[in-house]
Amino acid sequence: MGTTEPSPSSAPLARQLYAGVDIGKASHWVCLLDDQGRVLLSRKVANDEGDLTAVIEKATSYGAEVTWAVDIVDTLSVLLLTLLTVAGQEVRYVAGQVVNTMSTAYVGEGKTDAKDAFVIAETARVRRGLPVVTSASDSSQELMLLTTRRADLVADRVRMLNRLRSLLTSVAPALERAFEYGTHKGAMVLLTGYPTPQRLTRIGQTRLTRWLRARGVRSCALVAARAIEAARAQQVRLPGEDVAAALVVELAADILALDERLKTLEAQLATAFRAHPHARAIESMPGFGPVLGAMLLTAVGDLSSYPDPGHLAAAAGLVPVPKDSGRRVGNVHKPRRYSRPLRHALYLSALSSLRTEGVNRDHYQKKRDAGRTHKQALIALARRRVDVLWALIRDHRTYTTQPPLRTPAAA
Repeated sequence: MGTTEPSPSSAPLARQLYAGVDIGKASHWVCLLDDQGRVLLSRKVANDEGDLTAVIEKATSYGAEVTWAVDIVDTLSVLLLTLLTVAGQEVRYVAGQVVNTMSTAYVGEGKTDAKDAFVIAETARVRRGLPVVTSASDSSQELMLLTTRRADLVADRVRMLNRLRSLLTSVAPALERAFEYGTHKGAMVLLTGYPTPQRLTRIGQTRLTRWLRARGVRSCALVAARAIEAARAQQVRLPGEDVAAALVVELAADILALDERLKTLEAQLATAFRAHPHARAIESMPGFGPVLGAMLLTAVGDLSSYPDPGHLAAAAGLVPVPKDSGRRVGNVHKPRRYSRPLRHALYLSALSSLRTEGVNRDHYQKKRDAGRTHKQALIALARRRVDVLWALIRDHRTYTTQPPLRTPAAA
């Protein structure tokens, strides 16, 4: 992966050049190849506008068209992608798994940034059909940041909830079983004041009901009755109960505060999502709300880069790939390379669409009646919904239970 850089005048003439960029946080490594695979440039470049602009100008100074390829498309590469877009350069995406596989074809087991950049450039040179990368717009970047932040907060909530339930089990197992704390806000409010059987027994059902009502808990009488019933099932004090109870109170308050942060963030996310031109069509489909819609748009990127719904479904891993060998033909299996976030968004939307009656539930039940498992039927439904979603976006219309009327020209 040499570091020599011939001047543009002495470099061999080429109609097409290929620049591979190994993305890093503080710096990137750029390797430029000609159409014969010869290294024209290989250097480390700081992730700053001035240095990146200079290396783009250097690559384009050879007088040939340059195809750029990157291995990471996220916040680390935003500055580079934006500068390449401004310069009118074409960018392709080479997945990390592809880079690792291609690296085994070259001599040596060592891994360096220079070698990775060379492999990325070489992959762009010898492979066709690599996905095109476009610089994120303000709206898509905003959606990505908000959905990423929401995912972080949800992960924090799950971790805190699991810890709370573990601590509550060490204090009062019956009380831990009495409520589904992950979805029951009233039960979480209860734990901020009365996390032990002794405190619950001491206050009594009547006063506990008034305490819960003062804090805006719905069905406060029912919550109080269930809590008192669980408290009466345990008379003994458990070791470390006071410390564990104090931690339960703290965690419950933190989770309630986190829920408010999530509520505010989701309202902001909904506003950003509905400003997107495809939001109306996406949200009209059963199973899609602002959160799942934002997750879909963040995962799918530019829909125009997919020529048809089959390519979009394949990118989500919803299309099985053949696995034939010799006389064994007709075998298919789940693909190994696909967008996990995209598949997750489509899968969850299909699952959510089953809550209401209609064609989604009918299609799911048809697959179940044919012997498919729950997961297989959901995958089949998600695949079918990709076709519908694609048609809605293509025709700039919203979802209806009735098919659109065909015009005489279309007929």
